[in-house]
Amino acid sequence: MAEHREYFYRRLHSLLGVVPIGLFLINHLVVNHFAVYGEESFNKAASFMHNLPFVLALEIFVIYLPILFHAILGVYIVFVAKNNVRRYGFFRNWLFYLQRITGIITLVFIAWHVFETRVQVALGASLDYSLMEGILTNPVMFWFYVIGVLSAVFHFSNGLWGFLVSWGFAQSPRSQKIVTYATLLVFLVVSYIGIRTLITFAYGV
Repeated sequence: MAEHREYFYRRLHSLLGVVPIGLFLINHLVVNHFAVYGEESFNKAASFMHNLPFVLALEIFVIYLPILFHAILGVYIVFVAKNNVRRYGFFRNWLFYLQRITGIITLVFIAWHVFETRVQVALGASLDYSLMEGILTNPVMFWFYVIGVLSAVFHFSNGLWGFLVSWGFAQSPRSQKIVTYATLLVFLVVSYIGIRTLITFAYGV
C-alpha cells in the first residue's frame, strides 16, 4: 500500500512540474520579457496579470500549492534518490544529479523572489518596472537571479524529459534522443527569454 502511495505521489510530482508549474514558469518569463519593449509595455503586462479575475485564488491553487507539494516531495527525493547507471548511462546520470541540485537552488530562488516581489507588493510596493529595476541593478542580486532563472529553466526542461519518459510518451531510444534535443531547445529558448529580461532590468539594454 505504501509503495502504491509513493508511486502516485511521484507521478503527481512529475505532472505538477509540467502542468501547472512549468507552464506558469514560461508564462511568467514571457510576461516579464515585455520589459525588453520598454517600461510601459512591462507595466501594462504586469498590471494585466495582477488584475486578472480571482487572481488570489489562481495564485494559491494553481501556483503556490502545486509548488509547495512539488518542493516538499522534491526535497524528499533528493535525499532518497540513487544513481541508476544501468538504465540511463553516464550523460543522463549527470543530468539526474543536476536535476536535484537545481531543484534546491530553484526552491531557494523562488522563496526569495516571492519575498522581494509578492510580499513587498502586499506591503504596499508597486508591481512595476521600477521594482525589478531596483532589485537587479544590484550586481549581487543580478547574478543571483541569473543563477536562479537558469536553474529553474534547466529543472523544468530536464524534468520535462523525465515526464515524457515516465508517462510513456518516449519509450524507445530513438524517441528519447529526439526528446533530449527538444528539451535542450526548450532550455535554450526559455533561458534566453529570461536572461535577456534580466539584462534589460539591470542595464537598460
